[in-house]
Amino acid sequence: MPFVIHLLALGIFAQGTSEFMLSGLLPGLAADLGVSVPDAGLLISGFAVGMLLGAPVLAVATLRLPRRATLLGFQAVFVAGHVVGALAPGYATLLATRFVSAFAYAGFWAVAAATGVALVPPQHKARAISVIAAGLSLATVVGVPAGTLLAQHAGWRAAFWAVAGLNVISMAAIAAFLPRSSDTGARERTLRGELAAFARPRLWLAYGVTALSCGAAIVTFSYLAALLAEVSGVPEGWVPAVLALYGVGALVGLAVGGRTADARPFATLGWGTGALALVSLALWLAAGNAAVAVALVFLLGLLGFVTNPAVQARVFTIAGDAPTLAGAVNTSAFNVGITLAPMLGGFTIDAGLGYASVGWVAAALAAAALAASGAAALAERRHRERASVPEAHPNSLPKNRTRGSIQRENPALDVCAASSASNRG
Repeated sequence: MPFVIHLLALGIFAQGTSEFMLSGLLPGLAADLGVSVPDAGLLISGFAVGMLLGAPVLAVATLRLPRRATLLGFQAVFVAGHVVGALAPGYATLLATRFVSAFAYAGFWAVAAATGVALVPPQHKARAISVIAAGLSLATVVGVPAGTLLAQHAGWRAAFWAVAGLNVISMAAIAAFLPRSSDTGARERTLRGELAAFARPRLWLAYGVTALSCGAAIVTFSYLAALLAEVSGVPEGWVPAVLALYGVGALVGLAVGGRTADARPFATLGWGTGALALVSLALWLAAGNAAVAVALVFLLGLLGFVTNPAVQARVFTIAGDAPTLAGAVNTSAFNVGITLAPMLGGFTIDAGLGYASVGWVAAALAAAALAASGAAALAERRHRERASVPEAHPNSLPKNRTRGSIQRENPALDVCAASSASNRG
């Protein structure tokens, strides 16, 4: 993989730490701001709404701008949002900063993904995406547990300051090492060319799989810290370590998915979403057993992320030479899942079904993702069958039409015939 792709992964790590960090901060943050844990969970949904809207809007607004400068600009806004968030006097201000930060993060994701896939051969798109997305998994392994630990000792605001500092470091690295050659082709990118990809129904099916599979993974993770402490009985000091275990599973899942998704995307989607449904049901049933719950957390991380390279590679493959807006809308599709899934989980918790109920919500979403993957595979097979139908050969003409009559109807054939005769001569 080109070195620049690892730089992009560093940027995703720096911002992704904030995306999922709140899952470990919810109890303390809710107590400090005087809101319930489900209400604090809406900060996750607010971040997701910002990403949902930001990705396509910023992809269009910056389509013809240099990618290097665009990436740095997005990170600058992200840093500013976290500085204001760390100083926020109340819940409403913090929710607004989450939205603004997510808006910029979505733009960064869209441009980073388009840059990454443009730097590798078509057969390595999934691997490039898996490397970039590994920054997010590394955030769950290192950033999220570190943020949780810092919040436990210095308060949730300290975690926000740490994220701002981490992103400043990432900005400096991108400014120093990302080559200006990554801006090549900016003037040739057009909105009309990008929009052409959306006429393909297979693209919309791919977006559906993205939203459902992401929602199935995130609904449990959103309330995992509270579930472990309140239901499984895991001591509070051990929660960051268990969250890190989830991240380790996610890294393994990305590594596996990155290896299999280029060659067998639908197989990866099928077994990944099916297994995630089963493991989510198992967590619902066994959440009260700390040892079993901790073991299942690793599998949830693995299965939640193993499909990530496949869903992203499918979108870029279908989009062809119009990847920027299509990839941005896929980021929005991810955040449809991230927005709706915690809300669904919050509804079941508020209904008195307990934190463990998010397990069967995740299982239902994973089952829907499995069904959508099957429909996408069928649509892809039909597309390939149509594309492989050969054109009619000149020798297979209707009996009542002669080659001469066809040539008279199509003068271009006369030119071809003359050329062939001259070559024989």
